[in-house]
Amino acid sequence: QVQLVESGGGSVQAGGSLRLSCEVSGPTPSSNCMGWFRQAPGKEREGVAAIYRGSGSTYYDDSVRGRFTISQDDRENRIYLQMNSLKPEDTAMYYCAATDFGSWYLTQPPYTYKYRGQGTQVTVSS
Repeated sequence: QVQLVESGGGSVQAGGSLRLSCEVSGPTPSSNCMGWFRQAPGKEREGVAAIYRGSGSTYYDDSVRGRFTISQDDRENRIYLQMNSLKPEDTAMYYCAATDFGSWYLTQPPYTYKYRGQGTQVTVSS
C-alpha cells in the first residue's frame, strides 16, 4: 500500500522560506508523477507543483512559479518543495500526492492524483 508522509510545515513571516518533504513508501513506479497541492480554509484546492520522476520534468502553478521549486531524491524516495519569498496568501494545508502512472499527469492538478498524504500546515504572517 502506498503511503505518503509530509513534513516541514510551520509558521514564518512574509519573505521567509520553508522546505516541505514527502516520504513515499509502498509499491510506486519509479516513473510516476508526484506533486503538491494546497487548500486554505474556505477556499478550493489549488495545484502547486508537480514532477515527473522519469525525467525530472516539472510543472508549476503561475502563483508560485519562480518562488517554489519541486525536486526529487530517488535514493531516499522523497520529493521536496522549496518555498521561498513566502506570502500570506501561501498560507494553507499542503498535501503531497502521487500517481501510478507517468508523464501525462504532469500538467494535471495533483489533487486529482490517486494517493495523498495527511498534509502539513504552512502559515505565513505579514
